[in-house]
Amino acid sequence: MMVGSLARSLAAPSVGSAGTQAQDASAMTAADGVVTEADGAMPVGASAFDEQHPGIVNLDPDLLRALRDAASDAREDGVEFVVNSGWRSPDYQQQLLRDAVDEYGSEEEAARWVATAETSAHVAGSAVDVGSYDATDWLSEHGAGYGLCPIYDNEPWHFELHPEAIDQGCPAKYFDPTEDPRMQQ
Repeated sequence: MMVGSLARSLAAPSVGSAGTQAQDASAMTAADGVVTEADGAMPVGASAFDEQHPGIVNLDPDLLRALRDAASDAREDGVEFVVNSGWRSPDYQQQLLRDAVDEYGSEEEAARWVATAETSAHVAGSAVDVGSYDATDWLSEHGAGYGLCPIYDNEPWHFELHPEAIDQGCPAKYFDPTEDPRMQQ
């Protein structure tokens, strides 16, 4: 989950008010120093097929397989997936949360956009933020066939793997993470 103009520029796609796809990982600092690609900060234009970037290769293998299958099929429709965020280190996630508290003025409001390191699906490697309107729209329409489901109304770029969706469709979305029982730790 993302927050703020800086954090959104790091990992969220250019969707609605989510900011731009310009990404500047060197501008953020984590508790132990600069957040780098080793922490999961994504380079501009990262592909689901990247074989070396920690933000991609540290994703859950089943999620990564589903993402790559979807990206391959989307490519046949002329749609290129860009991965704006995947796996993140706990330090990176905590920095995003600190930034959200600074921006929104409270932990309660920040929780609408950023999970703790302990509850983040990104830290667990079980979430991916897909970029570009076309890719987000394509995945919203076709993602259930791969088990890839949008989770939050306020983050249309955020997808998680729900294999049962292949047969049953995606579960209902939460308005934002504060409604998600997994975030209640």
